[in-house]
Parts: sequence; C-alpha cells; structure tokens
Amino acid sequence: MPLPDEQIYPHATGAAEALVAKHQEPQPLVFYAGWFCPYVQRAWIALEEKGIPYQYKEVNPYKKEAHFLAINPKGLVPALEYGGHALYESLIICEFFEDAFPAHTPHLLPTDPVQRARARMAIDQISKTLVPTFQRLLPAADPEAQRTAREAAYSALRAFAAGIKGPWYLGEEFSLVDVAIAPWIVRDYIITENRGYKRAEVGAAWEAYAGRLEKRESVVNTSSLREHMAPIYGRYLRDEAQSEAARAIREGRAIP
Repeated sequence: MPLPDEQIYPHATGAAEALVAKHQEPQPLVFYAGWFCPYVQRAWIALEEKGIPYQYKEVNPYKKEAHFLAINPKGLVPALEYGGHALYESLIICEFFEDAFPAHTPHLLPTDPVQRARARMAIDQISKTLVPTFQRLLPAADPEAQRTAREAAYSALRAFAAGIKGPWYLGEEFSLVDVAIAPWIVRDYIITENRGYKRAEVGAAWEAYAGRLEKRESVVNTSSLREHMAPIYGRYLRDEAQSEAARAIREGRAIP
C-alpha cells in the first residue's frame, strides 16, 4: 500500500527548503522534483553546480497534477519542461544540461573524448552495480541476508573506489561521476544505522571520498533533514515499498 500522504513531508526542509525558496520565479526551464528522491537530487546538484536558472516545482507522488502527467506520461521525477518539450531520466537530464547550456561552467563531463568515455563507464558502474547493491541491502532484514548483501555492497564499492583519482573521482575536477553517486552517499546513514554498513570497511580511499562529497556545497544545499526521510525509507527497510525500484528488486529485474 502507498504510504499515506500525511506521513510524507510535503516539501523540502533545511538547506534544501531555503534553496527551493530561491527558485520559485518562472524560468524557461521548469524542474519537476520530489525532495526525497535520490534521482531528483542528481539533477538538482547538476543544476546548482552549473548555475542554470530554473523554476522548482514539487510533485506530490500520489496526487500528480494533470499538466505534469500530460507532458510526462511516465509520471516520474525528475523531469524538465523546456522549450515546450518534456525530458526525464536523471542521467539523461544531467547530460542535457551539458549540451543545452555550454556557457554555464563548470562542465561536468570532460571535453577529451577518451576521458568522457571513461566518465560514462564509471557512471554505468554506478547505475548497474552500486545503486542496486544499496537497494538490495535496504530490505535485507534476516542477519544472513544482511551479511550477504552487505558484502556485495562492499565488493562493488571497493571496485569503484579503485578508480578514484582524488579529490574527486576523475581527479581535480568535480564531474558527473560524483553527481551520479552523491545522493546514495548522503543516504548511506540509513544502511549504517540499520544494516551494519561501515564506510571504513570499504577502505580509506572510499571513506575520504564519501566524506568530501557529502560536504560539497551543492550536495548539502539539495539535502533535506534526515528525520523526514525516516517514514519513506522505513518502508524499504520493512520491504513494503512499492516504487519501481522496489518492485524490480523483488522480481529480479534490472532497476529502472
């Protein structure tokens, strides 16, 4: 069953609430968001890093407005409305920002084609390996299931951490690779408190990298207060979530 509306805090809080307040004026780019969604936070971080003007609009996941569904039949956030067109899927949106706003810097993808390809390889690793291990660890209530899922997460993260050039994934420049993983780093306290996960078990390089990333201004400013996350992630911890990702995990499918 969906979480009752009254248990979902209706808007961003903390630093994220202050940021939302600054982006209420109409703009050519309308950013449809859900404050609690890690995929939304990806696109939001990219917007902030590049300094692109946008209007923020919160979407109630259980009471989606007709206009939003008309431009985006999938009904998923994040989504954009720009120039009469709708776009969705977080990583596609992030690359759109690079293509549509070339004058806005920093660039989040390297200009060198080889390095750009390497960045996309790392992002693919995040999407296909790191995010799924986080998602699978959340509902693992049985101690043995937790241990298995936790070790799988450690293994995936160690493989990723081996590629960190420091201080950011690609080296000196903050990139879309860092954007892609940041929302799960700021949410890893959930599996630390409930599933025995420890950053230090992954290794020193990962622990240092994660610590830097969660303190990045764009990451801090797009993060809401933890207490309002509890009802949402409590459903994942109890294996009651009905999101597309949760259903995919139960059915053994790729996470959409």
